[in-house]
Amino acid sequence: MINNDAKIGVVGAGTMGTGIAQVAATQGHHVFLYDAYPEQLEKSKAGLESILARQVEKERMTQDEVDGILNRIEFVDNITGFGECGFVIEAIVEDLDVKKDTFSRLEAIVPRDCVLASNTSSLSIAAISSALKKPERFLGVHFFNPAPLMKLVEVIPGIATGDDVFKSTKEFIRSWDKITVSGKDTPGFIVNRVARPFYGEALRIYEEGIADAATIDWAMKEIGGFRMGPFELMDLIGHDVNYEVTCSVFEAFYYDPRFKPSFAQKRMVEAGWLGRKSGRGFYDYREGADNPAPTKDKELGEKIFNRILTMLINEACDAVFMNIASIEDVDLAMQNGVNYPKGLLKWADEIGLKNVLDRMTALQVEYREDRYRPNPLLKKMVAQEKNFYEE
Repeated sequence: MINNDAKIGVVGAGTMGTGIAQVAATQGHHVFLYDAYPEQLEKSKAGLESILARQVEKERMTQDEVDGILNRIEFVDNITGFGECGFVIEAIVEDLDVKKDTFSRLEAIVPRDCVLASNTSSLSIAAISSALKKPERFLGVHFFNPAPLMKLVEVIPGIATGDDVFKSTKEFIRSWDKITVSGKDTPGFIVNRVARPFYGEALRIYEEGIADAATIDWAMKEIGGFRMGPFELMDLIGHDVNYEVTCSVFEAFYYDPRFKPSFAQKRMVEAGWLGRKSGRGFYDYREGADNPAPTKDKELGEKIFNRILTMLINEACDAVFMNIASIEDVDLAMQNGVNYPKGLLKWADEIGLKNVLDRMTALQVEYREDRYRPNPLLKKMVAQEKNFYEE
C-alpha cells in the first residue's frame, strides 16, 4: 500500500516529469524531481515558477499555495533521496534499454515496499519490468500532457504486477483528483490505441484527395464537435512524435493494416515540417503565412466525419472485444484523455449500432482491404439487437 503522506520520486525533469511533480506537490507530497542534466533542472524550475506565477495573476491560486508547492519539490541531480520514497515514477525518453537501466538502478536505492511506475505511453510494461528483481511492485502509470490539467491517468498492470500493488496504486492516483482507467499491457494501452483512426483515417482521406487538411479539420470540429481537427492536432503534437507512435503501434500489432502509417506524414517528417515547433506542418505557422480556407460543404463534411467516427468506434469495439478495457473505461479514457465530445461507445448507441456496422461494411466492400474489417463484437451486438449501454 502507498501511504497518503508518502514521499514521491520523479525521474526526468522534462515537461511531463515536471507536470507530475507539480501534481504530487499540489496534493501535499514532498517530491524529489531528478534529472541527470543540471541545465534541465534549472529549465524545469524556471518553467514551473512561471506557470505558477500565472496562476496567481489569474487569481486561480494564492501566493501561499504556490510557495507551498515549490517548497515541497526538491530539484536533485542524484537519486540518493529516493531512499525515502514510497512511490517513484519515471518520465524519460521512450527507449526500452534506457528505462530498464534506470529501474535497475532505482531498485537498489528505494525502500523494499516502494512502488515503481513508468509513464511510458508505448512500451511494454512487462519488458521494462524484466530488469527488476521484484517486478511485482512495478506497473504503468500513464499521465497525459499537461499533467496538472488533464484528468485522465491510465493505470496499466504488467504480467508480473501484484494485484495489491495495482489496486493500491489506482486508489492512490485517484486521491490526486485524477480519473483513473485500467487496461491491459498492450500497444498504445487504451487512448493511443483507440485514437489511431482519428489521425490515420484523416490522413487516408487526405491522401485520396477527397479533401484537404483544412476541410477535414473543419468537418471534425463543426460537424463532429471535436475541439481540434486531426491535422491541427498532429501539427501541435509534432509529426515526428505522432508518426513514431503510429509506427511503433503498427509494428507492435504485427503490421495490422488498421494501424498502417501514412506516406504523407512520413514525407512531412523527412522534410522537417514537424508542425508548430518547426514553423510548418500541414499548416504554415510562419509570420505572414496565408493558409487556405476550408471548403464548407456540409455533405462532404458529413461524409468525412462519419468515416472517421466509424473507424474510431470500430477500434473502441475492438478494445472491448479483446478485453483491453471495459466499456466504461474506454469511454472515460477517450473523453478525458483526448477530450472527445462523447464516449465512442455511447456515441455508437446514439447513432445505432446497425448504422455503424452498415457504414463499416460499406467501406470494406468499397476498398476490399482488411483495414476496414468490422469488429466481431460490433457484428455480434447488431445480430443480438443489443446496445453497449442497456437502459
